[in-house]
Order: sequence, then C-alpha cells, then structure tokens
Amino acid sequence: MPARAAVNPADFLDLLPQVFILGRDAKGRYPVRLAGGFVADLHARDLRGEDALGFWALSHRLEVKSALEVARRRGEPVVITADIRAIGAPSVGMEVLLAPMTGADGQADRFLGLYQPIAMIQRLMGRPASDLGVRRIQALGPANEEAPRLRLATLHGRRIA
Repeated sequence: MPARAAVNPADFLDLLPQVFILGRDAKGRYPVRLAGGFVADLHARDLRGEDALGFWALSHRLEVKSALEVARRRGEPVVITADIRAIGAPSVGMEVLLAPMTGADGQADRFLGLYQPIAMIQRLMGRPASDLGVRRIQALGPANEEAPRLRLATLHGRRIA
C-alpha cells in the first residue's frame, strides 16, 4: 500500500482528469478530497466534501462500502466494474479503481481513485450521471487469479492501479 506522500501526480498527468481522492472518516463516510475535471464533469458539480457512497445507486452502497473497507484492511486495490446511469440516456460501462493509501501515521486513510470508461461516454449525450450501478467488484490482491489485467496506471514501470 503506497504512502500518500509517495504518490506524485506528475507521474500520471494524462490521467489526472479521471483521478479522484477519497478520505475516510470514522463513521464510514468517504468524502471526496479532490476530483479531476472528467469526474466533476460527469457528475456535473463540484464534488469536494461529498460522500462518495452517494454516487452509487442506493441498492449498491453497502456493497461498495464493504469493498472499500476490505480493500483498506487488506491494503489491496479494488476495481468496480460499473454502469454510469443518466436520466434519458443509455448506461455506459466504466471501471472504477480504488487503491488505499497510508497517511503519515501509517494508517490507510485515503483512497486514490480512477474512473476509466470502457464504452463510449458520448452515449450519455452530455447528461450528468444520476448514479453508478455495480456490475462486479474484484479485489486486485495476489490471491485473486481472476482479477482484470489493468491498463489504468503505472508508476516508474510498476503497476499501481
């Protein structure tokens, strides 16, 4: 699990619009600390301070929260294959990477996230995302042989996402 201070945004400049950072408070809330332009545009608002669980359909929030907590405890990233849903538009597939990071005290207190559309985003016809629906959640730990081979992000030739 990387330390927050070890993650240098200059190492993945091309992906910054799709990147976001979540905090974690003791109540199981995950406030958005930072959101790239693509992420904010997709939701059509400034996301800072919002609980990221609110992005997900109500019926999927507990599943996403559980996945975040397992990822935090294990120190392993998770990928959620999701549907972006917008009113009056067909859904669009997306992978959401959530990688825990440690703070100065060594505790996992943040998540580095990445939105990676896997279908044409133009299908949303410019409409903001109303919610995200879970198709599948996969841990990316060494024990998971079925984990997707990510094409999302590397750091100095080492896969970080």
